[in-house]
Amino acid sequence: MLNIIKKQLEPVSDAERVAYKVIAILRESHFDAFTVGGSVRDRMLDKIPYDVDVATNARPQDIQNIFNKTIPVGISFGVVIVMLDSVQVEVATFRDDGQYQDGRHPREIMFSNAERDAQRRDFTINALFYDPCSKTIRDYVDGLSDLDNKKIKAIGDPHQRFNEDYLRMLRAIRFTAHLDFELDSATFTAIKNNASKIMQISVERIFSELNKILTGYNADIAFLLLDKTNLLHYVLPEIENLKGVKQPPEFHPEGDVWVHTLMMLKSLNQPSSELAWGTLLHDIGKPPTFTFNKNGRESFPSHAKVGAQMTNKILKRFRCSNEFIESVNTLVYYHMSFGDVKNMKQSTLRRMLARKTFSTELELHRIDCLNSHKKLDNYFFLQTKVKEFENESPVPKPLLSGHDIIKLGIPEGKRIGILLKNLEECQLNREINSRDEALEWLSLRINQQKLTKN
Repeated sequence: MLNIIKKQLEPVSDAERVAYKVIAILRESHFDAFTVGGSVRDRMLDKIPYDVDVATNARPQDIQNIFNKTIPVGISFGVVIVMLDSVQVEVATFRDDGQYQDGRHPREIMFSNAERDAQRRDFTINALFYDPCSKTIRDYVDGLSDLDNKKIKAIGDPHQRFNEDYLRMLRAIRFTAHLDFELDSATFTAIKNNASKIMQISVERIFSELNKILTGYNADIAFLLLDKTNLLHYVLPEIENLKGVKQPPEFHPEGDVWVHTLMMLKSLNQPSSELAWGTLLHDIGKPPTFTFNKNGRESFPSHAKVGAQMTNKILKRFRCSNEFIESVNTLVYYHMSFGDVKNMKQSTLRRMLARKTFSTELELHRIDCLNSHKKLDNYFFLQTKVKEFENESPVPKPLLSGHDIIKLGIPEGKRIGILLKNLEECQLNREINSRDEALEWLSLRINQQKLTKN
């Protein structure tokens, strides 16, 4: 049943302003047109939409004829990008989908009307249409009521909605967590019953959705729901294995590794992807390394190293870029080293500060401490070190090169590399501070080695 309410939504972003302009032009050509989906939902929740889609009864060819600059990105599905005022607006023709063949794509589409278009969408709160000309919202699926009641509910039969696109199950979790809504019981049951089918979705799409979950709001709530719906078992079984893994209470009074990880996720505030995945995976190596030490306490020897190996495997499974994998691996591999920073040699400490991931590593350490023993002395110690080197590089430019060593009579080979590494160690420890001192050190070292040989 159609519900129309009066609502004036003045544009609050460039995307929305241009979308309204596109609608006005379509109306001048005697077509119906509305903003639709997430942008309408967000405006009703007093959020600023940055992606604004338009739905219309104009056919793709009509849209291309009306606007000067268009991109037929999904013309077989009735989708055309309109370029206007240097902004891209996705304009889609009202459609009805036929049978789905692969849990993602319909075998065929039929152009239809706004009501049919609303009924093919995923969740009721994402199927609202706004008409900026009449300043009204058109609701065919009781989405306004679900917005008021803070409920995520699939349109129509939830089993059918998810069998059309299994990724919608992860989207349901994401919307529930990010909006701090409740997941409708029938929708929850349908997800749980269809959870295994998520594996029919490409790993790239699954990663993209998980990344949105982790870098948005309430990632801890999302992962609790992933667990309760059985989706976690299929998309990240390694995280499921964190449950019930006990930790020494003197270091982790909060509970097991699962509880600790959830608490850390809760501490995140729209983090970078690297920090988000580093947080999720930092203790992934604890279940396989769990043992008891000689005092009978829980222990996880080399869990950071094992965790980095597992991280590499997980992110490769998701076909992430090598650069991203390397960054997250670094976070996981080094996260335990922060506990020993006060005892590190100056050279080791400076190399730590020079890592390109250091600022993210430091934030991971802070979150880790706050959600366990709450001791931040090492964190503050490192902050002072960062300030100490704010006007110079933690790892300065080498004072000598391999050519300098060769000029002193040392032949090319491994020995040159060893000498340069030893020299760098002295430089980082501030035992050598100039080129002249470096040459003096090198000459002395070479002479000592000659005497040893003789």
